Amino acid sequence: MSCSGDSDDDSSCKRKVAYVYSPEYIQTCDSLSKVPNRASMVHSLIEAYGLLKHMSVVKPQVATIEDMAKFHTDSYLEHLHKISQDGDNDDPQSGDYGLGYDCPVVEGIYDYAAAVGGATLTAAQCLMDQKCEVSVNWAGGWHHAKKDEASGFCYVNDAVLGILKLREKYERVLYVDVDLHHGDGVEDAFSFTSKVMTISFHKFSPGFFPGTGDLCDTGLGKGRWYAVNVPLEDGIKDDRYYQIFTSVMQEARAQFNPEAMVMQLGADTMAGDPMCSFNMTPVGVGKCLQHVLQWQLPTLLLGGGGYNLANTARCWTYLTAAVLGKTLSSEIPDHEGSLKACVNIHYQSVSQSNSSKSKCSSKAAAIFKKETE
Repeated sequence: MSCSGDSDDDSSCKRKVAYVYSPEYIQTCDSLSKVPNRASMVHSLIEAYGLLKHMSVVKPQVATIEDMAKFHTDSYLEHLHKISQDGDNDDPQSGDYGLGYDCPVVEGIYDYAAAVGGATLTAAQCLMDQKCEVSVNWAGGWHHAKKDEASGFCYVNDAVLGILKLREKYERVLYVDVDLHHGDGVEDAFSFTSKVMTISFHKFSPGFFPGTGDLCDTGLGKGRWYAVNVPLEDGIKDDRYYQIFTSVMQEARAQFNPEAMVMQLGADTMAGDPMCSFNMTPVGVGKCLQHVLQWQLPTLLLGGGGYNLANTARCWTYLTAAVLGKTLSSEIPDHEGSLKACVNIHYQSVSQSNSSKSKCSSKAAAIFKKETE
């Protein structure tokens, strides 16, 4: 990290940041039915604020089946490839692989998985090659997928692939997940190892997907105590979240001493998200991010959930600026897929009344069908 006098943040330090992007990659990610066109909304806002000129823009590679097989089973990948070619949603084997419910089969879904997996691998490689100190793939972060099963809108667990890639160079990798939902797929992947510590801050309540991530879930075998779960209650706001986050992270750093970090920054914790659970703002999440970035570890940043698409675009644009030490104008610039009609980027946290939760419940059910009564 080099320091200069023209940085907009208090640290006056300029980080080397790699941003994984290509028009083809964004177009592929826009096809995901649960968050249609979200990738282009995020990118266009980042571009409109002039942030691209402060980062190295890196074209992502597409993951091969061998790349993805570092975690996923051959049978799962082969089945995903087969049904992807014609969008066959009637294959009787699909249910065995978690496909067809909250992970619908659509034509080209294998190509999407390969694109996302490859982008995160590209971001990890940039860190390993010391081309940057922070790498960013906002279209990644699909933390629910298991080795032989799609789950929770996730067809590939790119976070796991990224961690495995980093482990080729770094002895201890820390995974931090601030998505609303428990990062179950990542925790499961590393539950038996002491080389990867997973920390997940999430909502945990009866019937809420994925139903895992209790405080007492701490890993297995050699991985005992290397899985940390922090269940949080509905309505939590920035100040309390930051207090809990910093307390946990300081202890984790002291005990684990990581050499590299992957952070999943799902934006479904934002006030106004159809999940209607947490009451966070980009400013609060940005403070958490800055807390761990001051450790100056090679850090891979991923997206994740976020179903109010405009809020998600604002959140990840704000976080991109925070990484770069830039302050954004509250006046959103004109850009493709303009968000000017939306509230400004420093929008205030809305109150989380019982009545508003009730109004949101039907939306949440429609978006996250995996949740049970």
